[in-house]
Amino acid sequence: MTTENPPLAVLVKGWPRLSETFIAQELVALEEAGLTFEIWSLRHPTDVKRHPLHDRLQARVRYLPEYLYQEPTRVWQARATAQALPGYAEAYRIWRADLRRDPSRNRVRRFGQACVLAAEAPAEVLGLYAHFLHTPASVARYAAIMRGLPWSFSAHAKDIWTSPDWEISEKLSSQHHGAAFGATCTAFGARHLRQMSDDPARIDLIYHGLDLTRFPKPPQRQWRQAQDPLKLMSVGRLVEKKGFDRLISALALLPAELDWHWIHIGGGDLGSQLQDMARQAGIAQRITWRGACDQPEVIAEMRASDLFVLPSRVAADGDRDGLPNVLMEAASQLLPILSTPVSAIPEFITSGTHGLLSKDDPKALSAAIQSLAQDPQQAATMAEAALQRLRRDFGMDPGIAQLVARLGAMLQGS
Repeated sequence: MTTENPPLAVLVKGWPRLSETFIAQELVALEEAGLTFEIWSLRHPTDVKRHPLHDRLQARVRYLPEYLYQEPTRVWQARATAQALPGYAEAYRIWRADLRRDPSRNRVRRFGQACVLAAEAPAEVLGLYAHFLHTPASVARYAAIMRGLPWSFSAHAKDIWTSPDWEISEKLSSQHHGAAFGATCTAFGARHLRQMSDDPARIDLIYHGLDLTRFPKPPQRQWRQAQDPLKLMSVGRLVEKKGFDRLISALALLPAELDWHWIHIGGGDLGSQLQDMARQAGIAQRITWRGACDQPEVIAEMRASDLFVLPSRVAADGDRDGLPNVLMEAASQLLPILSTPVSAIPEFITSGTHGLLSKDDPKALSAAIQSLAQDPQQAATMAEAALQRLRRDFGMDPGIAQLVARLGAMLQGS
């Protein structure tokens, strides 16, 4: 049972989301470690399915106005309440300075949502914690200033690499009501944020890790032979940074004698474009687009596949992956991995030891697929090594203990 009005408010972009299992895993683990909190979500759910993990969470979930015009009475009443708070004038001043540099509707919406949060959060709330350094952290920061409370964040990937430097620096500065602390899930991201903070100790490297109790033991694999059909799979949103356009081009380059099939799991805006690309390349019949799937469906597919492929790359706007949890999930099922050396992926996968890391161009990806198809023993050896690395270095518990300590200290004012 949770307390009626817990001391921590957790902000997320949306709840629940199939693509953000790392957040659900963390929040369930924090709750099971004894931390009590409420979730405040900036958006309503859009996914039809839920992971079993979402159903384990006991915390109450509240939804802020997704768009201010949809709940005008609530927003205006909240702003009137917020204006009476001791920190409202300072929050308004900071927001106006932000708005001058980012005159967007999103920036206006952030302040409106912050007013609702500051007005409606129970008096017992002693601190705020936001997942993602961009929009959720802005809402948390404005609301925290209004209420005179500390706030903190967990940063991941897009929020680090697409946010403007001025905004990150101010969110990491004591002079600008910056975060009490920030957690991030890769050493690559931690180095960047420490360079931008007025106090590098403000940033903690906390790997998400994987709660292996949520996953079945790896299957007793009957490893394929070099002449056998090759079943590839990928899990990831159909967006630029995942590199699936490059993978489709790579698959089209595979030799005719290789009998292969690729299964993709995930939704995304580029779905129609990528399916058209596959048809034009003449390989559409070799691809199954499964769309969004829940965790048991993903794991079942991993257990039935021969190779996991995640061709991550840096998008035109700078967006990129951090350390995708799906790589660890593949490793947990003894599934060989092919990926790219983008961002923090090499922090888990040493190429040639735990999997292969290829350049993200189609020729290199195609050559890597052929190499693994022709040498199943190498693929098996690397899959075993990745599983051992996961168990040894990427368990969830150490990071959760570190985060509980940080959040506890923030709530106690130390």
